[in-house]
Amino acid sequence: MKSLRRHRDRLPVLGCWPQPWFKDESVWHMFELQLKPDGNVDWYLRRDDVAHGGYGLIVYQDYDVAVAEAKSTNLLLKHAVSNLALPFEQAESIRLKVQKALTAEERLIGEERLMLMEAMKRHAADPRPRLEDLTVFNGNDVLQAELHKRLLQYPYVQLVFLARYGALLEREGRFTWRNIGANSLRVARYAYREKIARGFGMSGTDHWGQTKAAIRDALLPRANKLLQLASVKLLLADALYRGQRVLILGNFVFWYENGVVPQWVVKQVGVSGKSETGETVWFEGTILSKNHGRIVVLPYIKANGERVQGHTKNAPNDGSALPRHRNDYVELPFEVLNGDLMYSLFGELKYE
Repeated sequence: MKSLRRHRDRLPVLGCWPQPWFKDESVWHMFELQLKPDGNVDWYLRRDDVAHGGYGLIVYQDYDVAVAEAKSTNLLLKHAVSNLALPFEQAESIRLKVQKALTAEERLIGEERLMLMEAMKRHAADPRPRLEDLTVFNGNDVLQAELHKRLLQYPYVQLVFLARYGALLEREGRFTWRNIGANSLRVARYAYREKIARGFGMSGTDHWGQTKAAIRDALLPRANKLLQLASVKLLLADALYRGQRVLILGNFVFWYENGVVPQWVVKQVGVSGKSETGETVWFEGTILSKNHGRIVVLPYIKANGERVQGHTKNAPNDGSALPRHRNDYVELPFEVLNGDLMYSLFGELKYE
């Protein structure tokens, strides 16, 4: 989550991507990746050069509209680094930072949107409380009414933040809540995460990296059901016909395992090192699989420009991945599909 900050100087803009405003879930702001005087890049809120002397807010009510604008703008900024007339090595370093930041932002927002969608579906049939049943200690009728609106949409949460009233509401019983009041970005972050985490039985105040790792594991069985869809079968059959055996879709991988029983399996996209947001993906690289790990780390580029081979591994708590015989090592190219396709595919699956 990014604060609504702007740099005091007008800095070179190298890319952009929308961010949700967690104090108001219907609002998206465009953030720009700007080059600071020290050679590093950072995210700042886009200025409105027309309204309010360059300091007006540009608000989007639709994420897809904001993304479409970001992508078109990023195409226009494709050569922005080259236009800075910097020494080659410095320009390459900045270009890698920009690629990494944009890739990480798109993957991060896309993954959390998918997780939120699944959390809401898991609780679609939950009973909604009646307004008159709710009690808000240290609150009033207005907070009770606003809480009711949120629970109609997210009946499973135990933490609700009402930014307009500076109120943080915490569930104490089935219908009882307490206003513990706190108006800060940290509180807004917890309430945003609560809508995702609580849908999978976890808390929005828990360690976010560990929570998301657990949610990825919870989503894997559902992702495996995609293999049963006729549309996915056609997609994979076409890929195999073209000689493609690894398809990246959002944070999942369709991987063709050419073993005793050749079949498509679903793995998870992993990240290198300890980075939550990943590295700069090297799309021309390949994946060398020496084991049957369920995590696929895509080829990536380090900050110093070193290109690292993609590979497979297990998650930290899984133990060592079953190794392949040296004669069975496979080195495969991969294809990245439109991540939005994952939303529509998950939407096709029906619950029992």
